[in-house]
Amino acid sequence: MPTQPVDPVDRAFLGVELSASGQRWVSRTDQAGENRALAMSQLHAIPELVARVLAGRGVGVDEASSFLDPTIRGLMPDPSKLTDCDAAALRIAEAIERKQRVAIFGDYDVDGAASSALMHRFLAHFGLEAEIYIPDRIFEGYGPNAAAIDQLIERGAELLITVDCGSTSIEALGAAERRGTDVVIIDHHQMGHAMPTCHALVNPNREDDLSGQGHLCAAGVVFMVLVATLRLLRDKGHPFARSLDLLGWLDLVALATVCDVVPLKGLNRAYVTKGLIAARHQNNAGLAALLRIAGIGGPVTPYHFGFLVGPRINAGGRIGDAALGSRLLTLDDTAEADAIAAKLDELNRERQAMEAVMLAEAEAEAMAEYGTGETAAVIVTAKEQWHPGIVGLLAARLKEKFKRPAFAIAFDPLGKGTGSGRSINGFDLGRMVRAAVDEGLLVKGGGHAMAAGLTVDRSNLGRLRHFFDEQAASQVAALAANQTLKVDGAIGASGATLALVDQLEAAGPYGSGHPQPVFAVPLHRLRDVRPVGTTHIKITLEGMDGSRLDGIAFRAAETDLGRFLVANKGNQVHVAGNLSADHWQGNRRVQFRVLDAAGTKLIA
Repeated sequence: MPTQPVDPVDRAFLGVELSASGQRWVSRTDQAGENRALAMSQLHAIPELVARVLAGRGVGVDEASSFLDPTIRGLMPDPSKLTDCDAAALRIAEAIERKQRVAIFGDYDVDGAASSALMHRFLAHFGLEAEIYIPDRIFEGYGPNAAAIDQLIERGAELLITVDCGSTSIEALGAAERRGTDVVIIDHHQMGHAMPTCHALVNPNREDDLSGQGHLCAAGVVFMVLVATLRLLRDKGHPFARSLDLLGWLDLVALATVCDVVPLKGLNRAYVTKGLIAARHQNNAGLAALLRIAGIGGPVTPYHFGFLVGPRINAGGRIGDAALGSRLLTLDDTAEADAIAAKLDELNRERQAMEAVMLAEAEAEAMAEYGTGETAAVIVTAKEQWHPGIVGLLAARLKEKFKRPAFAIAFDPLGKGTGSGRSINGFDLGRMVRAAVDEGLLVKGGGHAMAAGLTVDRSNLGRLRHFFDEQAASQVAALAANQTLKVDGAIGASGATLALVDQLEAAGPYGSGHPQPVFAVPLHRLRDVRPVGTTHIKITLEGMDGSRLDGIAFRAAETDLGRFLVANKGNQVHVAGNLSADHWQGNRRVQFRVLDAAGTKLIA
């Protein structure tokens, strides 16, 4: 009787059952995906590896061509399908026609800054100089507050537009209602049944919205509202409407989409693809200044947005003036843009220094409380005098180190703690935090599956740790015991070419919901292993044909992966990671980012 073939997804890739970092390697593509990849390659003349990447991310054979060329026209629905979008567009157009004073209330992160700048630029094109108000993270917290709204109205605001916030600000927005000031809310955050009183609430995640655009960030929603508003103004024959090209502002939408880590599917893929093209023209003086000060020499990529530009904008909201980012992105003056970009760069360096000190303290506390973390379900660290704007970064680092959901909490002298958490794949952190609120353990808290925020009294910290452990123990233990690295295929050093990198980039952009392809480099000798800086490890792989490939393992020096690489210098190993193009001193070359490695004795 013939045996059934084993699906690739059920076998350990290259026989790696337990890697250096404790993962089982598996193929991202099952047998049905393999068949789709073959059909794509044959029908559409797509390179085989690219076809495997697409198939592994659920792209169908008939979708392949359009997926590789996402367009705004093809992927953006009629904005009118967003609930309240027409009402919002009508009210904004009315403010333009009547030359009313408008105030924009934004959030203090990149999405809030980009959303505020988009709305400001739009209104400025039609002659309205709107005021942008970004709350202070520490003293005002997230979202609109009554005191700030009263100030804006006192200064003459006749229309308040909230971006990336406002959907749940029922009490705060009551201040505008009492003053008879219209409010238009443009947001994307989750919300329940209750809604604030307002003229229009455009949020694809409100319960009665059927647009199917809940994956957009706030800037993506703002862009759709502006499309609807511009269409209305053109229909009315406004003299400035025909001269406005909204597509030129997609660099801001792409920046927000990448930095808010929303899924890169549907319209978001078009936003980022076309926005990167706009960014490469450097027409936005503020964004161009940030690119220069970050030392980005080659074409702008999602990596540059997410890891070089975004952190500098966020630095203002974390430890400095929260309005610097939004202000910078509205500018056309190069000199002023350079000055603000320099300030944000300085704040980012200060943030990095603070983070390093706080991280050392957090890791020491975690080791004292949980040891290696293997028996812990959730890592919770807390300390007075930590900066509340940096706790989210600490949580992310702790999650990476211990491979568990992690929280970092900054307590003030009165015992009020402001904390942030980051989760591992498969565990819904936001749901657990909301359950803690229901239990009365938190003053407030919320979030989504991968990230959450909370406010807690010091007297409840012990009970909160116990509650989190009870809630997460069984699920986290199962997830930790079954860690896998999904591999898209195998390549040799000789096959890791710039041509392949270019082909793979055509299947991008990569990010949340469309992960960067992971390739295994099997049976290659570690010719060189050396430290770079204080935390990174650089390697050189050599294939059996003598071809070589340089790679780098970021922040790996004190990890199991780093120790494995150092111990195996000169040996044959399997290495897994991402391919990209590195630009250095005008030269473009292949770079391999090492994610994991394993010994070669188990070869399928």
